[in-house]
Amino acid sequence: MSTARYSVEGMRTIVTGASSGIGRAIAERFAADGAEVAICSRAQERVDPVAEGIDEDGPGRAIAVECDVRDREAVEGLVEETVSEFGGVDVLVNNAGGEFVAPFSDISENGWKAVVDLNLHGPFHCTQAAGEHLRDGGGSVINISSVNGQQPAPGESHYGAAKAALINLTSTLAAEWAEDDVRVNCVAPGLILTPGVEETLGVEADDLPERSVVDRGIGHPDEIADVVQFLASPASSFMSGETVTARGRPEGRNWA
Repeated sequence: MSTARYSVEGMRTIVTGASSGIGRAIAERFAADGAEVAICSRAQERVDPVAEGIDEDGPGRAIAVECDVRDREAVEGLVEETVSEFGGVDVLVNNAGGEFVAPFSDISENGWKAVVDLNLHGPFHCTQAAGEHLRDGGGSVINISSVNGQQPAPGESHYGAAKAALINLTSTLAAEWAEDDVRVNCVAPGLILTPGVEETLGVEADDLPERSVVDRGIGHPDEIADVVQFLASPASSFMSGETVTARGRPEGRNWA
């Protein structure tokens, strides 16, 4: 079977929140397959080394842009720079996100707004800003949600609510933009071994079971990049408005 339909070679791509973790893995995967990738982070010094590494490894290339996705003006600048450098936008990966853990009764109004702003308003800004270019070429939007948007999330009610809304936005926008040949899909990862999770849980990659073991509670960023590449590629041409749950541990099992 040919693997050509799984390729993202030549696709002009924006990946938000790409300085580390899942976003970095996605950007590196796309570039390794020959895509052009614009990557952003709130701090230029965090995203520059990622772009430099991508350019060194090839065959794709990257540009690094300082951008806070909560800032509409900054997001419009990100899109403008991407179009200026690459000539358009074919794929938008809304990955930037974050949270803090707290009981619902202890979350302040500002804390609630901060998490919702980053995880929901960020994708809103990016998708609207890139929309004209995506619709011009029949592009693809891939939102990174979370299993916490699909199930109870004690201590993360603000994050779960925002991620649940992102899942609904995915299906709604897929219906609205179908006539423009734009596909909109979503990935809901389970617990992934990002630098933040490593620090919080004190877990390292060497502690994880072998890849052949399906029933495991923590995955690798590269495994989410696999799913995102599929959703961006022609191989998923019959998918739009869908949310792919990516986790190793089956339903009904404890995550501990």
